[in-house]
Amino acid sequence: MNMTLKTAAIGLVALGMGAMGQAGIAQAQAEVTLRCQHFLPPMGSVPRFFMEPWAAAIEEQSGGRIDVELYPAMQLGGAPPALYDQIRDGVIDCGWALPAYTPGRFPEAEVMELPFMTSMNAEDSSRAAWEFTEEFMMDTRFADIHVMAVHVHGPGVIHKTGAPIEAIADFDGLQLRGPSRQANALLERLGATPVGMPVPAFPEALSRGVVDGGVIPWEVVPALRVEELADSHTQIGGDRALYNTFFIWGMNNDTYASLPDDLRAIIDANSGIDTSAAAGAAMDRGDTIAEEAITARGNTIVTLSDDVVAELRAVGDEVTAAWVEEMNGLGLDGAAMVEFARAAVARHDTAN
Repeated sequence: MNMTLKTAAIGLVALGMGAMGQAGIAQAQAEVTLRCQHFLPPMGSVPRFFMEPWAAAIEEQSGGRIDVELYPAMQLGGAPPALYDQIRDGVIDCGWALPAYTPGRFPEAEVMELPFMTSMNAEDSSRAAWEFTEEFMMDTRFADIHVMAVHVHGPGVIHKTGAPIEAIADFDGLQLRGPSRQANALLERLGATPVGMPVPAFPEALSRGVVDGGVIPWEVVPALRVEELADSHTQIGGDRALYNTFFIWGMNNDTYASLPDDLRAIIDANSGIDTSAAAGAAMDRGDTIAEEAITARGNTIVTLSDDVVAELRAVGDEVTAAWVEEMNGLGLDGAAMVEFARAAVARHDTAN
């Protein structure tokens, strides 16, 4: 595995990739090199716990005929919003993209980003995200790339300088970083001024006072060193996440089509609902590690009361209703998408 950092493959059982078995032969000369790019630092939980094991599994199962190169922090150039087009256009062979970084382009994907849509477990909700994608987007909106997995993160947390948010009124007047149109719509209805930006830009914006805080999951906090800049962290509580973000692990269509049948079968064996769940599980694992470390550091961490969560959910319902109306205006059945997504999340919610 030719990567900027090279670690032992871990978590392959969780990735459900054992079906291909051991190569059983000496490592062959690589016939195919896949150059895969993402925007996170290499120590992020998704690179460590999902992408690196995925790459190692592909290389092992191909007997070394496929070499996967992972390029963190946009080392091959471009900015995070360009990743989807880089995959589509063959600038890279595969990559990790966020539809939310190009607002309005992938409206269906926003259903998984609506307030209180996803469960508190990213592994479970990523299974639901895959099923939603197959039903509504795979052969239409995402037809110009080969989607190998989609996933969401764990429950988002509000990180800010100064005192923590403990009531709806505490949002009033704050400048808060948001990752998506729907997270921003929620923040705005709560009285904050949302500031949209890719997550790598958040630490600098926080350190310069451009924002008072923002929403990101626990798992990415240490990779960005946000805990050194934020004084307080507010968890939402309850059984549904305040917001979420939808991610794609995709490959260039021509790259996929050019693979020999047996190598394409290896990619297929490491794609789909179980691989999507593995990506979500990587974020769950990162959440646990990060929360424990930040708790030990002594930062202020609060969890909202049930009464405040109920108020938030009422505001979230307003955001969802507005989204359904907007989708209907685009000729899409917003209510049907919300109903499908909620049912899929509930079906895969192992907490219930």
